[in-house]
Amino acid sequence: MPIKNRFAETHAEITGWRRHLHMHPELGFDVHNTAKFVEERLHEFGVTDITTGIGRTGVVAVIKGRTDTSGRVIGLRADMDALPIHEATGLEYASTVAGKMHACGHDGHTAMLLGAAQYLAETRNFDGTAVMIFQPAEEGGGGGLEMCKDGLMERWGIQEVYGMHNMPNFPVGEFAIRSGALLAAADEFSLTITGRGGHAAAPHEAIDPNVAAAHVILALQSVASRVVDPLGQVVVSVCGLHSDTEAHNVIPQVVRMRGTVRTLDPVVRDMVEVKVKQLVSMTAQAHDCIAEVNYERGYPVTINTKENTDYAADAALAVAGSVDTNTPPIMAAEDFSYMLEERPGAYIMVGNGGGATVHHPEYNFDDNAIPAGCSWYAEMVERRMPL
Repeated sequence: MPIKNRFAETHAEITGWRRHLHMHPELGFDVHNTAKFVEERLHEFGVTDITTGIGRTGVVAVIKGRTDTSGRVIGLRADMDALPIHEATGLEYASTVAGKMHACGHDGHTAMLLGAAQYLAETRNFDGTAVMIFQPAEEGGGGGLEMCKDGLMERWGIQEVYGMHNMPNFPVGEFAIRSGALLAAADEFSLTITGRGGHAAAPHEAIDPNVAAAHVILALQSVASRVVDPLGQVVVSVCGLHSDTEAHNVIPQVVRMRGTVRTLDPVVRDMVEVKVKQLVSMTAQAHDCIAEVNYERGYPVTINTKENTDYAADAALAVAGSVDTNTPPIMAAEDFSYMLEERPGAYIMVGNGGGATVHHPEYNFDDNAIPAGCSWYAEMVERRMPL
């Protein structure tokens, strides 16, 4: 079955929802107006039940099929939050909130899941229960984890869970997925390297933490090139470096650094954490400095269950006529991983065409992807819970 005719009919309406959300972006858990907009639409659709405040500001909607002899419950998730970015698209529906922008397409994700909810509430052409999950704080806040802590899976009896993200520079409306690790774990480190400050004209009387920091940066690059199996994929990036002075003739006392570690394997993740701490400490010590390392675990690896990946791919094939089932892993992270740790499921990418990539001030979700995305959500429900 190709894209469902109903979504061709409602395409303009769903696009309107998406552009409204784009104009009014909200960050993290502070998505009160977005959640209210979602709730209002769900009430209009006549869904079976709506619950707000899950994971602080998340919304969960239940849609019962015509029958429920299977007892099956399928969860579908979309994220609602924006990013702290100044928009530079110049669109007529550009962000009206300075410094906030839907630069990752969560407005599109939310609109597509709303479109699917509207269709499923109208047709109820399935045997079981569909649970629509609208999540806050994907962009670093861990809203997925908070919803799980609030009993998302247990309270609604979710047995399988599926999510979707737009994929720039991939044909609009086409799909890509892979079994196993699709998106990376994202960890963060903050380092403080302390030496002994002094006059730049007499470096021998000081202990220069800048030199130690430079060697630490170089040493950390050996994690990917010499510590981890070349097939094990790891990224170690030092993204910030500053000292406690801005003078041209002062050797600082302290240098601070921060960065991120991305891995696709939980075993590699554990090994890299140990190695980063060792390298920083020992390299600083070799330069007579003291290093303090604060290493924080972030989102875990997003791992698609093999069986559920096949279900998701079959639905995508039905919608688009083709699907890439061996798309390369992506080193970005996604907190849908927390939901996949609790229930089997899969995460799929939908093509969003050319132009700026996500997290860029000129990014814009391509509304032409809406019918395909809505159709995939609906197809997952109807295929996993057929009448």
